[in-house]
Amino acid sequence: MKPEIDLLDVVALIVDMPETRLTSGEVGTVVELLAPDVYEVEFSGNDGVGYAELAIDGRNLVVLHNQGAKPAVLSAA
Repeated sequence: MKPEIDLLDVVALIVDMPETRLTSGEVGTVVELLAPDVYEVEFSGNDGVGYAELAIDGRNLVVLHNQGAKPAVLSAA
């Protein structure tokens, strides 16, 4: 079962969307919940400037999770 997508989740496209010039793997942020399983997603560059914002069906998105760095294991000497 696919996890639910929430407002402000970081998501990635899992399909190409040639009509919008977006490709699979592009990362965006959910900025609006439009309808069941339809999300307004904003895509921006490394400079923080948005280059696309559009409604996307949830079937075309995957939620990304940051697990962070694993802590170092200290051994007793």
